[in-house]
Amino acid sequence: MQHQTEPATGGCICGGVRYAVARRDKLRQVVACHCEQCRRFSGHYVAASGTRHRYFSLLNDETLQWYTYMPDVYQGFCGRCGCSLFFDYPQQERISILAGTLDDSSALHEVVHIYTREAGCYYHLPPDVEQVEDGAFSLPCPA
Repeated sequence: MQHQTEPATGGCICGGVRYAVARRDKLRQVVACHCEQCRRFSGHYVAASGTRHRYFSLLNDETLQWYTYMPDVYQGFCGRCGCSLFFDYPQQERISILAGTLDDSSALHEVVHIYTREAGCYYHLPPDVEQVEDGAFSLPCPA
């Protein structure tokens, strides 16, 4: 595990998209979203950390593509390998990062499952993690 003041890095499968978060301690713990849009974007539920824009940088965006399905929410993915990477919220100055795309996620863990009423019928929710039927949760990105 890396030291919390070191950068966190990650990217897609093919390397066409690489990113960094200035400090590992600027990553929010993981929120698992079970809404239909997230399930379709990822093929399962989305488990995402996040950070504020000021701590996030793209190291390589050669194959980065964006899709907007609702105002002010942008889904980032690799146009070459298809890897789902980000949900960007420009109005809120934050970006959600799919936890599985981080090079080292060992300091992170799921703290809440949201939109659980939309969860797929083929899996079970963990009983030891907070569950919220809608999207209302309070877990801000570190300042």
